[in-house]
Amino acid sequence: MRPPYPPPPERSAELRRRFAAEARSERPDLSALCLLVGAEADGALDEAGIDAAQVELDRLAGLLPYRPGGPRAWAVAVRELLGDRLGFHGAPADYQRLESSLLHEVLKRRRGLPILLSVVWMEVARRAGAPVYGVALPGHFVVGFGPEEEQVLADPFDGGRVLSGTDAEVLVAGATGARLDAAMLRPADPLEVVSRILNNVRAWAAARPERSDVALWAVELSLLLPSHPARLRYERARLLVQRGDFLGGASELEAYAEVVEAVDEAAAGRVRGEASAARAMLN
Repeated sequence: MRPPYPPPPERSAELRRRFAAEARSERPDLSALCLLVGAEADGALDEAGIDAAQVELDRLAGLLPYRPGGPRAWAVAVRELLGDRLGFHGAPADYQRLESSLLHEVLKRRRGLPILLSVVWMEVARRAGAPVYGVALPGHFVVGFGPEEEQVLADPFDGGRVLSGTDAEVLVAGATGARLDAAMLRPADPLEVVSRILNNVRAWAAARPERSDVALWAVELSLLLPSHPARLRYERARLLVQRGDFLGGASELEAYAEVVEAVDEAAAGRVRGEASAARAMLN
């Protein structure tokens, strides 16, 4: 198994308890949630490492100019610091690395996926007092500054390039073939951001069957979020079977079938068939 390696069970249980508590708090802390995801992925990230990552975000915020002006001035100031001066950016190869979805690694490597680089932009700018938030464009996460009527978008994956309206339209069209809709520009809340990060981790693991361990913890953290698709339970059950826990997976499949039966009896029957096949693997 290639690194990063997961933490031992006792550490994992504590991280998940904290993740669930933070996700259900009145104002979930995005950086704390991302670092707990990182610690679940990387057993080498201890409490000192988590604290060091938070200190680094504070340090970077202290390098920004004091109240540079309106939304565009903020976008330019953050780009000049993080993109131009410090070299935070992304490249196609970053999609092939699990580290690109882990905040502590992105802070060290200054490379990552669009959404993790956006987390760095948001957390640094927020600490400096900027009116900043994430914008979950389809297929490409970016950062917004200012209220709706003055909104300025920046693309951290491209070093913080300030986007025109046409640029945003091209990003959406390139990712989905759809037209940019005003609803796509609304601020994303922290739990939406974390859910999307975990979706990215699951997609990374799905392309690498030998890393079903990563897929499993990403699903299990997603299930700790206050709102999640019921189908994640089915995904978890299939992963348990894939990893050799035939009884556990069969029990999860049967429980999911009970949920599905109320809306789709045929689908519930197919899931029960999968549960029977999983139990048969014990013979």
